[in-house]
Amino acid sequence: MPDLQWKKLKEIVDQSDNIVFFGGAGVSTESGIPDFRSTDGLYHQEYRYPPETILSHTFFRQNPEEFYRFYRARMLAPHAKPNAAHKKLAQWEKEGKLKAVITQNIDGLHQAAGSKTVLELHGSTLRNYCMKCGRFYDQNAILESTGVPHCECGGVIKPDVVLYEESLDQKVLKEAVSFISHADVLIVGGTSLVVYPAAGLIDYYRSDKLVLINRTPTARDSAADLVVTGSIGEIFDSL
Repeated sequence: MPDLQWKKLKEIVDQSDNIVFFGGAGVSTESGIPDFRSTDGLYHQEYRYPPETILSHTFFRQNPEEFYRFYRARMLAPHAKPNAAHKKLAQWEKEGKLKAVITQNIDGLHQAAGSKTVLELHGSTLRNYCMKCGRFYDQNAILESTGVPHCECGGVIKPDVVLYEESLDQKVLKEAVSFISHADVLIVGGTSLVVYPAAGLIDYYRSDKLVLINRTPTARDSAADLVVTGSIGEIFDSL
């Protein structure tokens, strides 16, 4: 990161106590969790069905065994650890600088790093529930089962994640809009801002300190006050 960018980013962070962070898959890839759209992402690997088909509500209902074969192999990362980005955000929250983390990720690493106010737009692999009685199960219930996991009542257990064809949680969306619209600084990291409706949330930002951090250009670079290209973990660690 060039010195000028580093100084400007540090100045923005140092001078604010109302930061909101909006993050995508690039925050988790540095913890070894594959994303979808990069060269090594899930969309570029060979499967019997395309990942976006497998991870759809229709496919889950019609082919639950195939869904869970893919889900266990590719979507769960029980040994992943928080990286420098997760840890820095948790530190900023503890110091009173950061008000919320809004994430498209489903791995729970922000909470593992110590963040308290985390809005999970797409749910979490750490939570699962019975579609019949509503009982909740942790990730071990999926990892330790074979085939389609079932509840004690006989119902099918479903991950508490938003599949394709499903709507985002309106309460979480409303909270995210509130945090973003009231933020002094909005830092967007590790996302190419192409997945909607999540990417549209930054349209609610009303202030003038929009920071975009990503390895590749995004569709919103021209609207940002500061664009930093590189590893978000390394960049945050340097602050």
